Amino acid sequence: MSAPLPLALPAGSTGALAVAFAIGVGFGWCLERAGLGSARKLMGQFHLTDLAVFKVMFSAIVTAMLGMFWLSRFGVVDLSRVYVPETFVGPQLAGGVVFGAGMALAGLCPGTSCVAAATGRVDGVAVVLGFFSGILTTGLALPAIGRFYGSGARGGVTLDSALDTSQGAMILVIVTIAMAGFVASDLIERRTARSIAEVEP
Repeated sequence: MSAPLPLALPAGSTGALAVAFAIGVGFGWCLERAGLGSARKLMGQFHLTDLAVFKVMFSAIVTAMLGMFWLSRFGVVDLSRVYVPETFVGPQLAGGVVFGAGMALAGLCPGTSCVAAATGRVDGVAVVLGFFSGILTTGLALPAIGRFYGSGARGGVTLDSALDTSQGAMILVIVTIAMAGFVASDLIERRTARSIAEVEP
């Protein structure tokens, strides 16, 4: 069947849930192996001492992007059947600010906090409880903020459609940016390490 794996399985079926569970476990294992269950490692991103978060996440994005692109070219995946989340400009900008502030304060994001909690870290448990509290609060407040919550709808927007270019050209641009970003991140880490070494007695 020429379709993404989840589409080849009935939604909510045992098979689909098993696949989702296996992917989740695999993703969590990769995050932990990369050290991203530690708030100290994530905070290194903001201090420019350890850019592992950027490297791991950007690598994952590029890998998934190239995988989907070539699988579609070989007829394994039908990209027209892949759901693209809708864009809501104002609400998502506000959500990004809240998310960024929370990550800067906690040193963890939802995914890494689950990994931290699963490995017994108290800060991970606290962050998990915090974002579940935020979800509950938002749900309770939805009648009051419903108009803003649904404002700025733009539909499913992708970079290639927004910039009126082909998927292949956009992928080439993103891969080029990623490669340059990896080189730049190594240079930044080395420069920061030298600066710290010069300051320390």
